[in-house]
Amino acid sequence: MSMIRDLRAAVRPALRRGDTPYAYDTTRDPATNSAVVDCAVYRDGKRASAHVSPAEAMRRVRADGGFAWIGLHEPTEREFSGIAREFGLHPLAVEDAIHAHQRPKLERYDDTLFTVFKTIHYVEHAELTATSEVVETGEVMCFTGRDFIITVRHGGQGSLRALRHRLQDDPVLLGKGPSAVLHAIADQVVDGYIAVADAVQDDIDEVEIDVFSAPSKGTSRGGDAGRIYQLKREVLEFKRAVAPLMRPMQLLSERPMRLVDPDIQKYFRDVADHLARVHEQVVSFDDLLNSILQANLAQASVAQNEDMRKITSWAAIFAVPTMIAGIYGMNFDHMPELKWKYGYPTVMVVTVTICVAIHRGFKRNGWL
Repeated sequence: MSMIRDLRAAVRPALRRGDTPYAYDTTRDPATNSAVVDCAVYRDGKRASAHVSPAEAMRRVRADGGFAWIGLHEPTEREFSGIAREFGLHPLAVEDAIHAHQRPKLERYDDTLFTVFKTIHYVEHAELTATSEVVETGEVMCFTGRDFIITVRHGGQGSLRALRHRLQDDPVLLGKGPSAVLHAIADQVVDGYIAVADAVQDDIDEVEIDVFSAPSKGTSRGGDAGRIYQLKREVLEFKRAVAPLMRPMQLLSERPMRLVDPDIQKYFRDVADHLARVHEQVVSFDDLLNSILQANLAQASVAQNEDMRKITSWAAIFAVPTMIAGIYGMNFDHMPELKWKYGYPTVMVVTVTICVAIHRGFKRNGWL
């Protein structure tokens, strides 16, 4: 098992350093302690303002063009109500964005697209146990309009800070408008799925090796069943993030939308292909874990049968001296060989001979 963990450390150093697309970042605006992490205006693919308020960003966009990108982290209803009024966001979408715990989805409200992504973070662990947390989920919600995009993040992971910086270094792509940001977020989320799927695959391989390796003497299979079941629960959580996103990605990549630039729509096809690959992996994980769990239970049944055969064999061996002792322990005056000088050693020799013969028979048949 140590070799598997060393291999995992070699092929996934980024996961251990914490510099994945989902590195922890729970920092709010240090100056105001506001839910607004960053707010800026972009014009011709370049940042045209420093950090401004959402109202000021929208005023500049309406006056000079471009689009506003507002990033929020776990806003309260009071913090988000002003932004919702300023940008004309639908109350149902606003309620979903505030309270979170939504399924991945794509909805259209008038001239705004509301998209929900489930982010997945792989939780590192030295050893997989029956209580290990394997994946942790968060949410990123996007309100995409003609001249704005508002991102609302829930959970301690899924930071978009590095993504914003990368897009600012690519003015050609950022010049495509809010849909370019939406694509970049979708691409980052799905890339995170791929990294987590590879990590979960290592955990499944480790459990599979443990289950099918020759167990040492006295080893119990109960621990393996607990680990497998826990891993199944974590894979199910992973599946709940991936499967519902298939339809939204298909719509964004195939159906023409006024709020999505045609050039950007081509990039959504690549994201949809990667998502389909991850979905196939997650489904195969579930099937494989079912097979491993069934094999583990079958091994436990076989081990129980072997124990029962051993118990039965020894019971049959000890039945012989018990029977002979029971016969000669009866209080009758006239019994064969009761007064014979060699009666006791003869009975002992016969008893031992019969027990040895029975033991050899059971041994030969694999019962002992």
